[in-house]
Amino acid sequence: MTVLLYIGLIIFIIGGIGLLIAAFRTSIMWGIGLILIAPAAIFYTVLHWKEAKNPFLLQLFGLAVLLVGSSAGGTS
Repeated sequence: MTVLLYIGLIIFIIGGIGLLIAAFRTSIMWGIGLILIAPAAIFYTVLHWKEAKNPFLLQLFGLAVLLVGSSAGGTS
């Protein structure tokens, strides 16, 4: 099930890039904050849920695929 691991990782990364784009659309300071300070993503998601909802849910889906792939054997 290595394929699921890679698919989940790709989906998770795309969600992260989407969250970064949404932060930069809000303001340049939010975007820089997401790049430099890891917990800023949590604060941004909570404070700007309307903009961050879709990328956040995409990251959750990618994480779920990663977990399914890792629990199904991880190697093949």
